[in-house]
This record gives sequence, structure tokens and C-alpha cells, in this order.
Amino acid sequence: MKKTGCDMRGMLSFQILSMLKKNDLCGEELAKKIEKYRGKKPVASTIYPALKRLSKAGLIIGKRKGKRKVYSITKRGLSEEKRALEYFERLYAEIKN
Repeated sequence: MKKTGCDMRGMLSFQILSMLKKNDLCGEELAKKIEKYRGKKPVASTIYPALKRLSKAGLIIGKRKGKRKVYSITKRGLSEEKRALEYFERLYAEIKN
């Protein structure tokens, strides 16, 4: 499979891209939303390096809004999220069958 800019370790990057597809969010808001799905809030030393990697890969962009940095997904990020979703759908279909 072609290597993508979306690091799938632990699915955190995929989850971040999926959430940013719906709304622009700051790191704290992302952490709270992830907590709803996982039952555990990711610590800053987990979420901010992931945001930095995604930003460096050109998949998201962060803009300062007051004291917060609000992240939004780029066109490239949308493409990577779609590709990752299709990969996971195929993977789980194979596992299911």
C-alpha cells in the first residue's frame, strides 16, 4: 500500500482528520471529542505531536485565535482521510468475512 502522510498508529491521526472534516477544532476540543469515543482523554504529549505531524505533512493547518490554535483540514487532508477510510473499510470487510 502506498505510504500516506496520515500516520495510522493507534488510529489517532485518522480520528483527528475525521473530526476536523466536520468542524475546525483546537487541541483541547479534539482531546475531549476523542475521550467520548475512546473513554480516555489523550494527554497533551500524545495529541500535540500528532497535530504537529499532520500539519507538517500538509494535512491540517493551525491558525491562532486568541490564546488557542484552531486546526482545520486541508484538501490534501480530506483526500488522505478518504483514502484511509477506504483502506479501513476494506480491511474490516476482509476480517468480517
